Amino acid sequence: MRGIAILGSTGSIGRSTLAVLDRQREHFRVVALTAGSNCDLLEAQVAAWRPAFAGVVERGRDAFPAGPGVLVEAATHPDADIVVNAVVGAAGLDATLAALRAGKRVALANKETLVTAGELVLRAAREGGGELVPVDSEHSAVLQCLTAATNAARRLILTASGGPFREWPTERVAAATVDEALRHPTWRMGRKVTVDSATLANKALELIEAHHLFGLPYEALEVVVHPQSIVHAFVEFADGSVVAQLGFPTMELPILYALTHPGRLPDAGIPRFDPVAAGPLTFEPVREVFRAFHLGVAAGRAGGTAPAVFNAANEVAVAAFLEGALPFGGIADVIEAVLAADPVVAADSLETVRAADRRARAAATAIISR
Repeated sequence: MRGIAILGSTGSIGRSTLAVLDRQREHFRVVALTAGSNCDLLEAQVAAWRPAFAGVVERGRDAFPAGPGVLVEAATHPDADIVVNAVVGAAGLDATLAALRAGKRVALANKETLVTAGELVLRAAREGGGELVPVDSEHSAVLQCLTAATNAARRLILTASGGPFREWPTERVAAATVDEALRHPTWRMGRKVTVDSATLANKALELIEAHHLFGLPYEALEVVVHPQSIVHAFVEFADGSVVAQLGFPTMELPILYALTHPGRLPDAGIPRFDPVAAGPLTFEPVREVFRAFHLGVAAGRAGGTAPAVFNAANEVAVAAFLEGALPFGGIADVIEAVLAADPVVAADSLETVRAADRRARAAATAIISR
């Protein structure tokens, strides 16, 4: 039995992971759980799974160790073979680095880890003997396509649902409300990730992730809008053939594959695919109205500290939008202004990345306050 540590066990991905593990108890055991602040749910999870360690990031109840350090403690627990990092935002970076340096498999649902410090993360994996396996459905799809391949890929195409504003005119998108942004047509996620899906900033983050995960240049990475969310990625090979991974929208399949890669386990809880029920599948280009997406891709191409600046500015802007302090159209405005003001330098150390993150957050906060 392989030991599993779940960082962010009370969030959407964390709860889905526990649902998968509940059906696979003969193969896995939970050894560590952490939550952001939901002590009630964490207590229930601890009672159900009896992990060796449990902690909460934001101080809550005396029953749990508290503080950001609990993420690293759980990620490096000696009984943990696989660390599921489902923390939202740049806060998940230190735990990913620590787990990889300790030689563990990291099932990565925290896309900001690779966006902000991709080269440093890959270096930690090489030096520590750890392994990165993606949980995002699109990257899981690419990995599944590549695992059976005998020659290298030359192009990857990730799909995006297009979110709730796929067909909205530009003026209406700019004035969208919080309630409208949170009505995602396909996926059920936390508030921040759902807003990122409405701006398509999440797809820019995933494109940057794919660059680091699969080693392809940005010229070989594309995104298309696919409203049905049935095809999760395409992989094109050197001879021109294309392989796609399909499935009904569920995060439980990519989570299970991240735990078992390159093998597979049967799981009756995963919806069985039915081509007829899937219906017609359509694809569209990403519209210019999704400015956050295009800014994120440009930041990825610029490299260095630009992706970290993009991510930090986006996090601050989305939080302000959710609090009612910024209009939806202002999210991209803030990101653009912060990127334009911050010179790109090489992301050659963790301190350089953290300094860029701090500068971007301070700049974004100042812009919003004005």
